Amino acid sequence: MTASKSSRARNARIGAQSSAGRNTAKGGTARGSASGSAPRNGSASRNGGGGAGQGRTATAVRRDQTRSAAPRNGAAARGARVQAISDEVVQSGPPPWLQVTTFVLALAGLAVSTYLTVAHFTESALAGCSESGLVNCTKVTTSPESYVFGIPVAVLGLAFYLFVVAIMSPWAWQARRREVHLARVASMVAGIGFVLYLIYAELFIIGSICLYCTSVHTITFVLFVLTVIAAAGWGLRPGAAWKAGWARALKLAPQAD
Repeated sequence: MTASKSSRARNARIGAQSSAGRNTAKGGTARGSASGSAPRNGSASRNGGGGAGQGRTATAVRRDQTRSAAPRNGAAARGARVQAISDEVVQSGPPPWLQVTTFVLALAGLAVSTYLTVAHFTESALAGCSESGLVNCTKVTTSPESYVFGIPVAVLGLAFYLFVVAIMSPWAWQARRREVHLARVASMVAGIGFVLYLIYAELFIIGSICLYCTSVHTITFVLFVLTVIAAAGWGLRPGAAWKAGWARALKLAPQAD
């Protein structure tokens, strides 16, 4: 009887200890699960914060790209305007008034040279020209100085102005080949040099002047000045020098949008 009670008491103590051990194990598992889930929740929080930061960074990058694209687009539009205006200037060449003026003066020089040539070969007196004193057309046109290398000066003037009419035409002014503009400058330099010789011959060798010859000399001088102005202002090659000069000027000038 006593032995069975002792056995029951011992079994009860063993059962109580087993129950306490199981409860302790369950509590540890629960605490482990809670502590293990905390880092995962922290990682999720960090990941969420990183996603928001990446979104803000992408928005800032797009904003910067938009700001940087605006100046580039403005510069491209301005460059297109400069290109269009400079191309238009290149096509037209120097101002129309200069082209027309030089062409009309060349025609006038050709007309006077033609008349002097006809008068030389027909030996007729020049209309409206004095035959005595400082103004003496006959004395000038029949002097030895009216020939150069055996060729009448009137014929040389006629040939010269035939070329000048062609080189001073608006079509020649608008030519894109550099050689055309070089030929114009070279011809006018040669022409003004010859004019200076003829003026010297009239004043210091012959002692008389011819009104028709003086008119040709004046026309040649004006053409020379206009040609030099055109060469200095627009260059000798519209397709390159004129275009570059106008493009630089337009880039420096303010553009109104």
